[in-house]
Amino acid sequence: MSQITVNDLTFYYEGSDHHIFEKVSFSIDTNWKLGFIGRNGKGKTTFLNLLLGKLEYRGTITASVLFDYFPYLLSPEMMERCAADFVEEIRPDCESWKIMCELQKLDADAEILYRPFRTLSHGERTKVMLAILFSRDNAFLLIDEPTDHLDWESREAVKQYLIKKRGFILVSHDRDLLDACIDHVLVLNRYSIEVQSGNFSSWWENKSRKDAFSKMENDKHKKEIRHLKVASRRARQWADKNEDRKIGIDPIKDHDRGCGARPYIGGKTKKMQSRIKQMENRIEREIEEKEGLLKDIEEPVELKLSPLCHKKEVLISLSDYGLGYEKAEKRLFQHLNFTLHRGDRMFLHGGNGCGKSSLIKAILMHMEAMPGGRQIKIEEEGKLETVSGLTVSYIDQDTSFLRGNVSGFCAARDLDESLFCAILRQLGVERIQFMKNMEDFSQGQKKKVLIAASLMTEAHLYIWDEPLNYIDIFSRIQLENLLLKYKPTMLVVEHDVRFREQIATKTVCLKI
Repeated sequence: MSQITVNDLTFYYEGSDHHIFEKVSFSIDTNWKLGFIGRNGKGKTTFLNLLLGKLEYRGTITASVLFDYFPYLLSPEMMERCAADFVEEIRPDCESWKIMCELQKLDADAEILYRPFRTLSHGERTKVMLAILFSRDNAFLLIDEPTDHLDWESREAVKQYLIKKRGFILVSHDRDLLDACIDHVLVLNRYSIEVQSGNFSSWWENKSRKDAFSKMENDKHKKEIRHLKVASRRARQWADKNEDRKIGIDPIKDHDRGCGARPYIGGKTKKMQSRIKQMENRIEREIEEKEGLLKDIEEPVELKLSPLCHKKEVLISLSDYGLGYEKAEKRLFQHLNFTLHRGDRMFLHGGNGCGKSSLIKAILMHMEAMPGGRQIKIEEEGKLETVSGLTVSYIDQDTSFLRGNVSGFCAARDLDESLFCAILRQLGVERIQFMKNMEDFSQGQKKKVLIAASLMTEAHLYIWDEPLNYIDIFSRIQLENLLLKYKPTMLVVEHDVRFREQIATKTVCLKI
């Protein structure tokens, strides 16, 4: 057991006047199971790269352990090979028997080490990389978003695996995973960093109480400042009036003023000016304390949505429906039956590869709503019916097509740029990002671009395919509040258990 000590850490990217970290200091224990929490773009992955020594910085990071990082960066050539063949290239000290032992703990068969890596599912790839990572002795492990793109079963396997491990930093926005796997949190607040014992829920409860207290104190300070300003203004008016009375005597108006009146008034005015100065200093102190109270409070702005109401009650119906790709040996699924009514928020549930995204694309093709008019080669059986005149707002799980700047994106989609940027700001995207090309955005920021575009679209049906991949916890809660308030008709694929429990009115399970 040892310490990782960060002292006066300062870092910013070259060409940027925005500091990612500025004189940050804290310590963490290498035996902790540490959850790393913060808004998208706040610097979580950047900090992991600083620990790995990949970036230059000011200040010091002191550690007596080696660091290892998930996910490993694999070349296109490695993707064509088996993991057993390239493991020594990414971990020269790795022993195969240890990897196999870790795979067993992940409920995975060792044979996946001997299949071309590109043929493995997202869950199998994650399990192989985690097995390689945890087969290393005496290292502090940096685990970055291990459950994105994983189905519920794979997420559960990873969760149960991490519960039994320690000595890591886990970057994740999955509240269920964080609650189960961590015993400390490292939080990137708006203007500070804090380390706290407990899991996500205990930290969130403490934060909520702290924020509520800070708001009460802030209101108290504002009242005190108003009272002091009124008293200061009255005192200054009195002092100014009496200061004027020192000079010159009107024998009619000031018949009662003798020779000692002037020094008396001067002394009284001086005391009053001193009192005014004390009040002004107190006002400054109150303002300073008030400003410090709210600096780290996350106050998600209430988002807005304008769903349309279709005249028909049933929008989509499937009867004994099956789907597969052309020339594939078997169907993705068969004999699927469901009806999507107006007002339903239906979640498609099932393992990776069971056809959830393919079903969404098939529905979009029937509606002639595929982005760019794309077509996919599929074979269908049974009946899929959609009503006519249906306006759809679609979020694709893929963000790789995002290129260029925000202005170009808005122009291509006929979106109001100022409103679009305002929604991105409400989702926690910094203004400085609007000057960059979208390919330089973090994965979470790219996803927020698609979410903002969907929220601006007035639609009868919102089809969202894994909308929360890489999205931070604060934005997830924002979206939950939005959907519960406006109750749009939705068809959603999402593996976040907490989100599904909050939002879904129906769940349809697809089985391979």
